[in-house]
Amino acid sequence: MDLLGIEQQLEPAERSRLHQVRRLMQEEIRTQAIEYWDKEAFAADLVRKLGDAGLGGLHLGNHSRLFDGLIHAEIARADISLSSVVGIHNELVVGMIDSLGSAEQRARWLPRLSRFEAFGAFALTEPEHGSDIAGGLGTEARREGDEYVITGSKRWIGMGTLADFALVWARDTDTDQVGAYLVESHRPGYRASKIENKIGLRIMQNADIELDQVRIPLANKLPGARDFAAANDLLMRSRAWVGWQAVGALMATLDITTAYATGREQFGKPLASFQLVQQPLAEIAGHLTACLAMMGEVARKQERGELQMVDAALAKSTATRLARHSAAQGRALLGGNGVVSGHEMAKVFCDVEIIHTYEGTYEINSLIVGRALTGVGAFV
Repeated sequence: MDLLGIEQQLEPAERSRLHQVRRLMQEEIRTQAIEYWDKEAFAADLVRKLGDAGLGGLHLGNHSRLFDGLIHAEIARADISLSSVVGIHNELVVGMIDSLGSAEQRARWLPRLSRFEAFGAFALTEPEHGSDIAGGLGTEARREGDEYVITGSKRWIGMGTLADFALVWARDTDTDQVGAYLVESHRPGYRASKIENKIGLRIMQNADIELDQVRIPLANKLPGARDFAAANDLLMRSRAWVGWQAVGALMATLDITTAYATGREQFGKPLASFQLVQQPLAEIAGHLTACLAMMGEVARKQERGELQMVDAALAKSTATRLARHSAAQGRALLGGNGVVSGHEMAKVFCDVEIIHTYEGTYEINSLIVGRALTGVGAFV
């Protein structure tokens, strides 16, 4: 439900394309994803459909920012795990090679990535450094002749077990500068192991990656990633994208709860006739509408080149907070049926817990906003 008519701001061609993607996601992805989510398995056939629909190269298209955001929301509306696959792929992998990679790296990888014929992994977070990664990065790159030798560990790396390469952020031992290195997963010393038993985003395959003196040619360093500022710019765009994921989660919550309330009877009447059911439905619709309006303004700032980290942090923290609150309301509204994945609300409920935490925790993003408001940093 788009009470503000946000999608009407799109050009007709973009609006038509949005509706095509919506049909694909609702008819061929939404219910089919449940089985993979239950098994914590990668949905290769569903991702192939997304690739056939052109969603692997969304970042490379000449679209408005609002269109891109609404597409990400529609994917999350059907399945938040798959939206993470598509979003991280576009925002952090394709986007990073496109903006920071060499001409050779772009020519080699972007055509295959855009069709989901290849996958990359964005390898920044480490076992001992998450929120403090900017100052605590421990992975090292040491130059030896015409090669770099990469040593270190990474954790929570999306697609790490399936990726053809990882974009590894490491500290140059000679210059002490942070840079990014394209490390193919077939190289000796590269090991990736799946992180098991997650409560959410169960289709996304997260990994621990060990890099034991992995040798790569000098040409594998990304020339545009000369310091951590390049990572910050990518993370800013990624946090804005997570705001759109939260919009999709709110859409899904409203879809599931209104269908349940109007289709189920208790005490001889539809659930929808009870005030204690209509009230949370109205709140969920309000949260969705507020987040859509906020993300629409974020998209406009991106179009103008004015988006700042505080904007992205505020959008990510606020949208995921409201999505989390709404998912809890939706889970409760479904009663016992709200705790099984077949009724979908449990799946949304668990997935929202993850987006509330990843791409910068809720608390860290809140502190970024607090620092902008007060001029005082509260991280340490």
